[in-house]
Amino acid sequence: MKNSHESSHDFPKEQVRAAIQLGVEQGAAEKKRYQKNKTPNKKHTFVYAISSIAAAFIILLGISYQSPALAHSLSKLPVIGSVFGDSDLIGLKQAQEKGLTSQIGETKTINGISVTLDEVLYDQNNITIGLKMKSEKALGNEYFGSGMDFTIDGKAPSGSSGSYGEEILSPTTRTAMETITVTDDMPSEFDLGLILQGKNGETWYFSTPISKVKDIKKIPVQHTETVDGITLDVTEFSYGASGASVSFTSSEDATLADDGLSRADMIEFKMTDQNGNEIKSHSGGVQGERVRGNMIYTSNKQFDPIDSDVTEVTTTPYLSIPTGGGGVGMDENGEETELEYRRDTIQPVEFEPFTVKIPH
Repeated sequence: MKNSHESSHDFPKEQVRAAIQLGVEQGAAEKKRYQKNKTPNKKHTFVYAISSIAAAFIILLGISYQSPALAHSLSKLPVIGSVFGDSDLIGLKQAQEKGLTSQIGETKTINGISVTLDEVLYDQNNITIGLKMKSEKALGNEYFGSGMDFTIDGKAPSGSSGSYGEEILSPTTRTAMETITVTDDMPSEFDLGLILQGKNGETWYFSTPISKVKDIKKIPVQHTETVDGITLDVTEFSYGASGASVSFTSSEDATLADDGLSRADMIEFKMTDQNGNEIKSHSGGVQGERVRGNMIYTSNKQFDPIDSDVTEVTTTPYLSIPTGGGGVGMDENGEETELEYRRDTIQPVEFEPFTVKIPH
């Protein structure tokens, strides 16, 4: 598993738009993800990263969070078959079985390297993309870097989060999954443009229309608490064939994040049904923004699909505190400074659990 995209100062935005437009006009369905946000006037934006055994974070008005479940799933993918169907992620398999995924199967070959856009799923949590790669010659490690860049209706997003991972099946073949964390301002239907770049300058363009899965059921949640300076506001529980999720915001004093002591971005959840059976968590991306002296984080935490006989779920928030790492701060002038990760000063807190009734 690789870290998701790092910020880039030289994102070729106009070239990407031109390439996408040309591809659409030619009917070849050809369409870069992740542009570093420009810091507005009077607004302090920063990048902060913590890497450890427990978690990895990158904040750029958006935080990337690697999913151990995704890495584990990729490790089991065989040479032949569907990337989603052969995954051990229950939500992906179930969504495919129910016909909720978009099966693309489009292949493009450059310099003897064939890349296939296999399948796409757009649900309440993520846009998940499955790829297959096959080359006439051996490919080196990290040949495709940190994965694909993307556009929404031909426009590069101002900020994004997600993860990318690939499994090397042989020197010439591999599969990959990329997730793009869904945010509230994403349309339910749009043209997804994808750009994958190779180590030797190859560029594969893809474009496909996608629609959000419509079987998603949403239950409003009104659970708000403030513990040791962290305010947690859980707003919604949603579930469907591809999985369940908890939507929430959390906030704290922004100076803590500036000093590398942020905790509001470390919130995870443990979920059980009415019989005490745990529903497996897959974490989820986090986006953060400074607002009037506070850091406010927004996220959808993801879980396996719930069974049809589940009548209620009880969810307990907790802090997933990394065991080590470091960080980089960036002020409004674009100057970077090292942030020391002081694990001893970050203490766990106890949140109250909340229960959601599932209608039948």
